Amino acid sequence: MGKYDLRGKTAVITGASGGIGFNVAKILVEKYDCKVIGIARNEEKILSAIKTVKNGAENFSYQLFDVTDKVKWAEFADYLEEKEIFPDILVNNAGFMLPFARFEKYSIEEIEEITRTDFLSVAYAVKFLLPLLKKSSAPAIVNVASAAGLCPVVGESMYCAAKFAVRGFTETLIQDYKKKIYVAGVYPGFIRTNILHRMSVADKENKLISKLMMPVEKAAAKIVRGVKRKKKRIVMGFDGKSMSFFGRVMPSATPSLVTAVLKKSKLELFGQIFDVAGKKPSDDAKNENGNR
Repeated sequence: MGKYDLRGKTAVITGASGGIGFNVAKILVEKYDCKVIGIARNEEKILSAIKTVKNGAENFSYQLFDVTDKVKWAEFADYLEEKEIFPDILVNNAGFMLPFARFEKYSIEEIEEITRTDFLSVAYAVKFLLPLLKKSSAPAIVNVASAAGLCPVVGESMYCAAKFAVRGFTETLIQDYKKKIYVAGVYPGFIRTNILHRMSVADKENKLISKLMMPVEKAAAKIVRGVKRKKKRIVMGFDGKSMSFFGRVMPSATPSLVTAVLKKSKLELFGQIFDVAGKKPSDDAKNENGNR
């Protein structure tokens, strides 16, 4: 399979103001002397993040736009071509997760928002940047999906649908551009980011869940290591690997097993699924998208 040499590459990374996106960018800049163009919506947040880069911060630039806006992607591609900047690596990371609830609880606006952010933005990025990536001697596309794209998870119908779409898109790209472009799909379990920011979770429960999550720095390091090894599927975390394994060997039974585990936990986080009183998903404040 060979290895992918990251040194000196130019990377475009979405959701780069925090979480997985920023930490992958930080590693690429600090350890591999890469130039990173981060895509974000909040300038204050990404500037604050860049200040934590220990060396090479001058190689970490950014563009501000919403990844769901295809016009902005077209303008960004034109900007890169005009400046004769030809990315080697595209990392599609931006995304968010809706609160756990039965499908009927989601509004049309939420359904459309997660579809645009978690899937269509990935297709837009590849569509508009592909001509530029092809000019690289070592083009790479890395799509960060989720273990929920490998196995259905009760209460996350739209999140799973979007991540299954990213998985299908990614695995088809692998075939479309075999031996021409290195394409990888990343399938993490729960990572310690702000993924729960739309959910109503008690502080004590939130701390418990956080302890079970993989630290985001570790997740980013695993992604970079997987890319270096040119792995086509990068699965991370005990929960992610379990869902991947059992989803393959017991595809029919595994979703029910996941449902049983979540129900047995009796956590408030899953209250909307199992008829425990709680807030409606649409009642939660809407914050910036960016990390899974």
